Amino acid sequence: MPPKESPIEAEAAIHVAEFRTALRLFLRTSEQIARESGLTPQRHLLLLMIKGAPDGSEQTTITQLVDRLQLAQNTVTELVNRAEQIGLIKRERSDHDGRVAHLRLTNKGERRLARAFKAHEGERRELRRMLAELERADRLLKSKRRR
Repeated sequence: MPPKESPIEAEAAIHVAEFRTALRLFLRTSEQIARESGLTPQRHLLLLMIKGAPDGSEQTTITQLVDRLQLAQNTVTELVNRAEQIGLIKRERSDHDGRVAHLRLTNKGERRLARAFKAHEGERRELRRMLAELERADRLLKSKRRR
């Protein structure tokens, strides 16, 4: 039989609930901004993941997108195909491996992403503030428990 769990403190739940509310608002607002910028929420995320490649190259592969987006390969492939068809991204064959295609934003994709990204600046700032507040609350609760 598993050990009995002790109840969580209301103060901790309040902070986490506030953060989750801010996160949901961030995601909802992000979707709205994407639409206002002429992108579906999924396309906005696709463009962001390509532009924001971890290595700074501003390019990625479908395999890397599958990992970052946590979607099935066929879903990512379809998303990429549709974005390519409407001129938001382009494929470039790898110089090292002809089987690999790197995905990059087109000028049109860059403009649409930039519009959404800039419109979303305030929401990112608010989310960072909420995260910092949650971290402060966690430290405070931990120090109270040690006493």
